[in-house]
Parts: sequence; structure tokens; C-alpha cells
Amino acid sequence: MRKWLPLTAACLGTLMLLIDVTIVYVALPDIAADLGAGLSGLQWIVDGYALALAALLLVLGSLADRLGAKTVYLAGLALFAFASLACGAAGSASILVVARVIQGIGGAAMFATTLSLLHATYTGRDRGVAFGAWGAVSGAAAGIGVVAGGVLTDLLSWRWIFYVNLPLAAVAIILSAMAFPSPTRHPGRSLDLPGMLAFAAAATGVTFGIIRGGEHGWTDVAALTAFVVGAVAAVSFVLIEFRSVAPMFPMPLLRNRMFSATLLAATGQTFAAFSTTPLLSLWLQQQLHLSPLRAGLAMLPMAATAFVVSALTGRLMHDAPAAWTVGAGLVVIGAGTGLFALIDAGSSWTAILPGFLVLGIGVGVNAPALVSTGMAAVPPQQGGIAAGAVNTARQLGLALGIALLGTVFHHVAGDRPSLASFTDGLGVAALIGAAVGIAFGLTAFALYRQRPTELPVAPEAARALVG
Repeated sequence: MRKWLPLTAACLGTLMLLIDVTIVYVALPDIAADLGAGLSGLQWIVDGYALALAALLLVLGSLADRLGAKTVYLAGLALFAFASLACGAAGSASILVVARVIQGIGGAAMFATTLSLLHATYTGRDRGVAFGAWGAVSGAAAGIGVVAGGVLTDLLSWRWIFYVNLPLAAVAIILSAMAFPSPTRHPGRSLDLPGMLAFAAAATGVTFGIIRGGEHGWTDVAALTAFVVGAVAAVSFVLIEFRSVAPMFPMPLLRNRMFSATLLAATGQTFAAFSTTPLLSLWLQQQLHLSPLRAGLAMLPMAATAFVVSALTGRLMHDAPAAWTVGAGLVVIGAGTGLFALIDAGSSWTAILPGFLVLGIGVGVNAPALVSTGMAAVPPQQGGIAAGAVNTARQLGLALGIALLGTVFHHVAGDRPSLASFTDGLGVAALIGAAVGIAFGLTAFALYRQRPTELPVAPEAARALVG
């Protein structure tokens, strides 16, 4: 039916941008072999995308208010397609990293506008159906990503995990141009470019410092310089936001205990749940010699469990206190990550299953409540900013987690690890991820003193945070 064409266009774009978070995990060993990338290069291939999403989600939401969500979404799709082509054609790890950053910019434009487009297109019952379908597609993206990455890498090559986006993006552009209403512009709204640049510099500086320090030592001049730049940029960001007439992120929101707890939990969720996944992919393929497809299937249980738990408990969790859904759910995530520390040199691939199953339960309980809890903690007119801030915190947690845990792994395992040293490094990284999840979860649990009284985003749509 024609009325569902806008939903198809929005879901297609969302599916692409979220799949590209996880589709590279299974392809990392092949990318390393083909491009000669070391661990730090692989970290940047993942982190470049996540950092671009984190840095630009909020500011591109503001840009969509000025230019219209349809305009920004179409531009994001076109940029994402161009960057995907560049990723697939990359002849070196450095070119691939740059292309991934550009891909993340396009993804941020898409992620910042899809729900706004659906909200403007549908009303009443149709809006609920649209949000539910969008949430289901988004929730399935993590599982689809690891399997699709395995299939494409196995049957064709790692380059096809990016080339596959080209026909999908073309279809999404055509559907979006035809189906979405003409954009509503608000040209008077200002854009907080100084805040965006300061935030991007802070996140990138700290991430670069962690990765560079782990590879070249903590007294390395470039690493120390990056940390200084990151710290100065972070302070500048706070000052800019306090003084800005139209800030990217209103700093007084942090005085809201419920909202601050949700941002903390969002950061801890991706750090604890997903930052060990690239290391597990390398272990399955480089150490146990599984094919990319088998490795992808081995990692599927976490996303599948999270999706099932979210679907089965969504109505019940809708009315549960945030302390139990968001806070305690994050503690369960930490416990699941901690189980990966039990992997040793004699373990088979099945050793990851207990950790992934527990992780899936925690993510299934925690993730659907994150956005709705954050939005319920602020006035309705700031709901969009709250949702964007939660998604930004999630991407920032992923970027910092991959940088820090990868650096810890490299310090323990070395440049060319044996099976025993690899599992030693994996174990230490898993314990740190678990500690972050449990500590952040307990802190969020303590900060929550009341449960949300209203949930402006449908629970089905909030399930987009799964994966």
C-alpha cells in the first residue's frame, strides 16, 4: 500500500546505518589481512563511524529543523552511499577509516531524522504501527549485521559489506523523494557549530589518545597532546553550551537526576555490552579458525535473545521503575560480559554462549527503556533533545569502550598473540567491561528515585536501542 512507502523508506535507511555498526565486526580479520591493518587500525575502522554518529546526532537534528527533515535525510542517504562506495574501494586502512567517518556523518543525518519523518507523516493508529515497525527493524539490525557480514565476507569479500549499501540506498532515496511530504523549514533556528566542533574534538582527542597510548606508550607525545586537546575541548564545550543562545545540549538538563542517570546508563550500556565483540570476532576467526559466516552465526544469540526478551517483556517493563529496567538491566549486562573472562586457551566457540545469552537478557530489559526514560525525565518540548542525547551517549560509550578495551587487550596480549596470550588479553578486557557495566548500573540504580510518569516515545520505537 502506498501509505506505507514512507515507513519503508525510513526503515531501509535506519536498517543500513545500524547494520553498519556491527557488519564490520565479522569482517575485521579479512580487512586486517587485506589492508595490513593492525589492532589500532581496526579500532579506528569501528570507532570512526561511532564517533561521527556521536558528534553529529544532535547538531544534525537542529539542522533538520532549519532545512527540513526530508532534505537532511536525503542528503544523509546520498552521503552514506558515496562513503560506502569509498569504503569498499579503499586501498589502505587509513582511507577506509576516513571513508567510515564520512559514512558516519551520513548515518547521523539519517538517524537524526527518521522518527521525525514518521511522526510528521503518520497520525493516530498508523503512527503507532509505524513506530512499532521502525523499532522492530532497528532491534533486529545488530543480528542481521553480524550474519550479513559473515555471508558477504565468506561468499564474496569484505568489500561487499559496503557495496551492498549502494542498491539499498538508491531504493531508499527514490522512495523518500516520492513518499515523504515536502519539508517544513524553520530558518530562524540557529545551529550550534562551535558546540559541535568542541564536542567532536573532545571525543576524538580522548579516543585517539587511548588508542595511540596503547600502541606507542603513555609518554608518547602524540598521545599526550591528544589528551590535552580532548580535555581543553571538553571544557570549551561546557562553556560554549552554557553561553549559547541555542545550545546543542542544554547543560542545565544535567541537574536532572533522572536524566543524568539515563545518560550514564546509555554510555555504560554500549561500553559493557558491545566493546568486546570485535575481540571475540578476532578470537573466533584468527585463533579458532572459524569462517566469517560461522563466526557471525556464533555471535547471533545475543541479538536474538535481546530481541525476544524485549518483545516478551515490553508491556511489563513499560510500567516498571527505571531503577530495575535501566539500572539493574545494566548490571546484568555487566555480568554477561564478565562471563567472557572464563574463556581460556582450551575453550571452544561454545564458550561465548553463556555470556551472550546473559548479555541478551540484560540488553533486552535495559535498552527499550533508555530513550523513553530519558524523555520522560524532561519537559515535553525538550523530548527530542533528550532522545538525541541518549543516542549520542550510546555511540560515545561504544567508541570509548572499543578504544579502551582494545588498548588493554594489546597491552596484555602483545602484537602477535598466541592462543593463550589472546585469551588472557580478552579476559582482562572482559573484566573491565563487566566492571564498567556493573558500576554504572549500580550508580544509575541509586540515582533513580522515581519512575517515569509519562513515556512520550512508544515502547516499540524505543526498542531501536537494542543492538
